[in-house]
Order: sequence, then C-alpha cells, then structure tokens
Amino acid sequence: MEAIAVPLQTLRWQGRTQVFVERLDEHLDGVELPLVRIPAGEFVMGSPPHEPERSEDEGPQHRVQLSEFLMGRTPITQAQWRVVMEGNPSAFADKPDSDQRPVETVSWHDAMAFCRRLRERTGRYYSLPSEAQWEYACRAGTTTLFCFGPTLTPELANYIPADSYSNGPVVDPRMETSPVGLYPANSWGLRDMHGTVREWCLDQWHSNYEGAPTDGSAWLRDNSGDETSRLLRGGSWGAAPGLCRSACRGLLRPDNANDGGIGFRVVCLPQDPSLNS
Repeated sequence: MEAIAVPLQTLRWQGRTQVFVERLDEHLDGVELPLVRIPAGEFVMGSPPHEPERSEDEGPQHRVQLSEFLMGRTPITQAQWRVVMEGNPSAFADKPDSDQRPVETVSWHDAMAFCRRLRERTGRYYSLPSEAQWEYACRAGTTTLFCFGPTLTPELANYIPADSYSNGPVVDPRMETSPVGLYPANSWGLRDMHGTVREWCLDQWHSNYEGAPTDGSAWLRDNSGDETSRLLRGGSWGAAPGLCRSACRGLLRPDNANDGGIGFRVVCLPQDPSLNS
C-alpha cells in the first residue's frame, strides 16, 4: 500500500515527530485534531509468557507487518466531540478544563458514528484503529511492559498507583480523567496511550491470537455487524498499572456506554480503504 498523501491543512515537525492538523471548526477558537504520522514497520504483538499479570488472551506472540498511517496524538477530547457530534456525554463535562479532557462514556457505536461524521466533513478515511495498529503505535519500537520502560509512575500516566507493580510507586490516585497531553509522549509523539481512558479498537473480541491477521488489519468475523464484544486498549484513570500495559486487552459489548473510563482515538488511513474496510 502506498504511503499517505492526504493534503491536510497544516503540517509541522515537533522534534522528530511529523504532525498533521485537521481543522474541525475555524469559528470556535480553531478546534483542531492533531494527527501523528506512524511509520510503516514490523513488530511482535502480544506479551511473553513471563510478563507480570499477563493473561492468556495476550498470546501467542506473533509478528505483524503494518503500512503507514496517521493516528490521533491524543484521545478525542470533549471539545472535538462537541464540534463533530454536538452534545457531550462525558461524566466529567462539568470540570473547568473539560474541553481538554477526553470524551468518555461513549459506546463503540458512538465512536464509529464520530468516525463516519469526520469522514463526511473532511473527505478523508477516518476509522478506529485496529488492535494491531493500536499496540504498534503504543509500543513505538519498544518491547517493554510500557512504552516508557518496565513500570509506570504518576509522572508518566493517569492510572491507579495504589498497588505496587514492577517496582512502581504507591501513591494516592487522581481518580478522574485529566487533560489530554498532560503526560509525556512516547517516542513517536503519541500521548495518553497508558491510562486516562481505555480506548475502543475496531476489532471484534477473540480469546487469543491463534489465526490473527499479520498485516495490521482489524480482526473481524463474517458477521461483523453483530453485537460481538469489541476490543479496548490502554487502561484508564480507574485501572491498576497491570491493566495499562502495552499488551493488555479488554472487551465490552459495543453498545456499552456506561463507563466514565472509556474513550477512543482515531486513525486516518490511505484513501483506498482496503485496510480495515
């Protein structure tokens, strides 16, 4: 598949990271959607058998080859949601900094509706990330438990550090969402991949990786329109560190929106929608 050649309105470099910007509304203080270029490459998906708190659904490890794509630098915010969808379902909508916080309490169907409206507004192919795209982008070339290394600290992510994990500290948790971008980026420029909110992926749930795609595409059954549980990644403000690992997987029914710890981010794919079609 050819590299992305979509003429987004703004392009800039932040360090070694190439960032495209989608202007969502030029009349509301210029609400933007920053997108990071994720390079084509290969990685080993899943976790090794010795990883602490590993679940059997994280294996077997397997190599995945991915084409280039663009990914939202952060989860979709309440401001971005409001411009595209109108309204605000978030449990934390009454906070002074709510516009900068991720939208949450959204179902998989809600997230897909956002992607469809974004396509209509821009003419570009937006979607939820496949599970493979999500883990590849989260790891950003790393093989450790987290993209920052073997453990998390409260300076790196918004999670529940109330229990020690992999020699991590034990401190009082924040116990609510935080503004996106508050914590350091991974080496590819993505923020909030661990903690803050769990993120919907496009894939249907499978109990392990036996037979999983190796090309980065979403793993869908023939009846992809049914109510089979969908994938969640990344942990949240209400999750222990072991649930925020790069390889950790979760699932919920796609109509479940009753959780203030679930949001999403988007990917922008090549205009030929053969990936994740």
